Amino acid sequence: MRSSNTIKKRSFRWELPFHLMLIPGVLVTLIYAYGPMFGIVMAFQKFDPVLSFWKSKFVGWKNFRYIFHLPEFNQVMWNTVVISVLKIGFGLLVPLVLAILLNELTKNWFKRIVQTSIFLPFFLSWTVLGGVLLELFMLKGPVNGLLSAFGIEPIMFMGDGSWFRAIIVGSDVWKGMGYNMIIFLAAIVGINANLYEAAEVDGAGKWKQLIHITLPGMMPIIILLTTLSLGNILNAGFDQILILYNPIVYEQGDVIDTFVYRLGIFSQQYAPAAAIGLFKSAISLGLVGISYFLAYRFSNYRIF
Repeated sequence: MRSSNTIKKRSFRWELPFHLMLIPGVLVTLIYAYGPMFGIVMAFQKFDPVLSFWKSKFVGWKNFRYIFHLPEFNQVMWNTVVISVLKIGFGLLVPLVLAILLNELTKNWFKRIVQTSIFLPFFLSWTVLGGVLLELFMLKGPVNGLLSAFGIEPIMFMGDGSWFRAIIVGSDVWKGMGYNMIIFLAAIVGINANLYEAAEVDGAGKWKQLIHITLPGMMPIIILLTTLSLGNILNAGFDQILILYNPIVYEQGDVIDTFVYRLGIFSQQYAPAAAIGLFKSAISLGLVGISYFLAYRFSNYRIF
């Protein structure tokens, strides 16, 4: 018993500096992540900034009934799900294809250049990329200039809902594909090289090696990333869409986060905006829980 206590004391003394290092991060999280959660009470009040949280009238579920009957609510939910699913789907498929193609390159110097070039946009903010995209796809921008050179009429990309969604999804995939590509490359490197040698001896070409060795070997990480992405179904990209969209494309481009922003900031309907935010958070919490359960069930992934 004494030896067990001694081991625990030594372990505690050894781990104490690491726990102390966590204190600043824990404090910041408590102040800026958990502290503002007190504002959830607005979702159940007829909130008046003058009266504050303490004196505003409690109205129960009235704000939730109000937002569910808003004419824009169903369209906003649909836009959010469609954009998110497209981002998740192409955000996994494109990096997977790139990782497989990049793994086939034999020149290491060229491979590093391509890998760095693809990964670079991940470090840029949407403030920078948004400005670049607006300039590229404006009516008199370079893209329309190129189309005009081929005799094609200029397209109002940022004023057409269908084109706007394509730009939103495509630019998000382009920005983030480098990150997932690195993960997929790591999964490919982890596959036993002897399997490829045995396949070559048996006469299997590159295509059969891909189907029977590479993809099955990557399947655990593909399942893991897919299941973990389920928690982001209602996160369509607030900062990206806020920078790029305009009233003309609200019908196809407005998502939950931007709708809450306009409802709360511009219309000053703070309580309904808080109700929508709480509704989204509750659904997202459930989706995150389901995604982690599926990740544990199919890929044996666990946080703790």
